[in-house]
Amino acid sequence: MSKEKQNITGHLREYRDDIKQAIDVMNKGGIILYPTDTIWGIGCDATNEEAVKRVFEIKKRNDAKALITLVDSEAKIEFYVREVPDVAWQLMEVATRPLTIIYDGARNLAPNLLAEDGSAGIRVTHEEFSQNLCMRMRRAIVSTSANISGEPSPKCFADIAPEILEAVDYVCTSRRNETQNPPASNIIKLGVGGEVKVIR
Repeated sequence: MSKEKQNITGHLREYRDDIKQAIDVMNKGGIILYPTDTIWGIGCDATNEEAVKRVFEIKKRNDAKALITLVDSEAKIEFYVREVPDVAWQLMEVATRPLTIIYDGARNLAPNLLAEDGSAGIRVTHEEFSQNLCMRMRRAIVSTSANISGEPSPKCFADIAPEILEAVDYVCTSRRNETQNPPASNIIKLGVGGEVKVIR
């Protein structure tokens, strides 16, 4: 085998191991730090109430502020939302950057992930690592910026505070060397009757 092929094989093995370890940790109720379609995020199993509680504690964030969850495909949204408005599919189809949609009538998620009105913010990720992570996890994954609440969000892995790195149970190895500043997601809230409210 050529050195180039050995390198590719080695990278693939590391990538798969990284995803496997992250999933093992989340399945045990643990917290991970991982790259997403926007910035690095603190994540956990979005159906595990105790794990979600720990994420709030790590961020020192008021649990009245709901967290975003990621899924790997549009089809998964229907499992977590009682009734997906038609306008949601249209918005996702034309979106040119990551789009978080806040849906009414969320279900099958940890209760402390929901806002007081029962809504939840869900985003379909098309970034390779986080998409594969969600697909292999087979459940939605929490995604919240890797910072203490009120402090600036890290633009890349190197910006993440030691306090956050030490608080999680597993730090993913993939994409650590990237230094670009990815855009934050757009956030849109969909109300009853297809009402559209732009949050960000």
